[in-house]
Amino acid sequence: MNLLIELLAFAVAIGVLVVVHEYGHYSVARLCGVKVLRFSIGFGKPLAQWVSPKTGTEWTIAALPLGGYVKMLDERESGPGSIPDADLPRAFNRQSVWRRFAIVAAGPVANFLLAIVLFALVFATGVTEPAAVIAAPAPNTPAALAGFEGGETIVGVRTGHSDETEPVRSWSDLRWKLLAAAFDQQRIVLNAKDAHGTSDFPMDLRAVGEKDVDDDLMSRLGFEPGGGKLTVAGVQAGSAAQKAGLVEGDRLRAINGTPADNAAAFIAYVKSHAGVPVTLRVERGGRGGHAAGALEDITIVPQLQRDAASGQQIGRIGAELATQVPSIDVRYGPLESLRLGARRTWDLAVYSVRMFGRMVVGEASLKNLSGPVTIADYAGKSARLGPSAFLSFLALVSISLGVLNLLPIPVLDGGHLLYYLVEAVTGKVVSDRWQLVFQRAGLACIVALSAIALFNDLARLIHF
Repeated sequence: MNLLIELLAFAVAIGVLVVVHEYGHYSVARLCGVKVLRFSIGFGKPLAQWVSPKTGTEWTIAALPLGGYVKMLDERESGPGSIPDADLPRAFNRQSVWRRFAIVAAGPVANFLLAIVLFALVFATGVTEPAAVIAAPAPNTPAALAGFEGGETIVGVRTGHSDETEPVRSWSDLRWKLLAAAFDQQRIVLNAKDAHGTSDFPMDLRAVGEKDVDDDLMSRLGFEPGGGKLTVAGVQAGSAAQKAGLVEGDRLRAINGTPADNAAAFIAYVKSHAGVPVTLRVERGGRGGHAAGALEDITIVPQLQRDAASGQQIGRIGAELATQVPSIDVRYGPLESLRLGARRTWDLAVYSVRMFGRMVVGEASLKNLSGPVTIADYAGKSARLGPSAFLSFLALVSISLGVLNLLPIPVLDGGHLLYYLVEAVTGKVVSDRWQLVFQRAGLACIVALSAIALFNDLARLIHF
């Protein structure tokens, strides 16, 4: 069933993104007076065809749904003398350089506009997200050095020398604001509240290099979601947890005096204390003969085990954890949703370009590239999480598709745009000979990138 959901979600995602991208080309071509011969969703053998009596465009759904194209009237493809004189003004190659530029750029622009609309829908309809409550930060991390102790709720951020504090409404909101500040290497002031009131926590992100701005940025800064409720969901027979007396339903309050409100931090602490006794503060859940609500300190020794993924020796207690994190319903008005949708799209586009640039110069791992298998996996997972998650996933992939197509690589939209810029500056069209050379080089780049992405997919799938 999960495989069916993944395949269906992947097909819907690719279908929507391809149609929007190609319709961008189609609509601007029509506005410029160019005759569109075919609008194809997919490649290969046509499964269904329909010719518009108004425009003469052939609409096609093909067998291989991994892409699509718009075929326009063009003398370079039809050959000299094969186009009636009456149709020559409607040929793509007869248009001015700026009209051709607009037609080609319209595809990626349509992807960005789609992302803005999708994010705006998510913001406007509302979404339940983890609250911006932080766990106790690891020692010597920027969060710890700023004075955070854990349990604070971050409510605002002030960047640079600005006197205006931007509100922080959720954990993802905090993450994007820190990501933007780290990219720009700014000083920031985080406004947070706890049981004692509201305080300012200055942080200097100027030392954070672009190579450090990745998916692990929050953890590297010392920020993990906190305020959660960790409960023992199960205990393995013969494990350290069972020997120490932990039972299903117990709530973990602290480990060696540090609040236990984040599963990842708790597990990391246990892993690093193999064979070393640790003290758990436990609130009894009323099972196993224990009075419900009673607090008890339990000493437990994590057992030394070999981690199958890393091959390292780590500590484990043999308890399954259930996490209940504090959440908040985030909803915005229509205009604010559009503004935030545009801002999120811009931030993600800039992040994608910078990440790709870092991979090119070797400052980021090529493992960050993902292919169709990973996209299908995330499509299925987001679809199971609900409409908001799936729409956000669509927006993210739409941005990635837009950025990819704008890269100055021949055979992509960005390569053609580069040709038109050269033509606009020099007044001369790039020769067919040079275009052929560049196209071969561009095709080699695309094949190499696709191979790396597919290899990464397989590596994630079979864990090698």
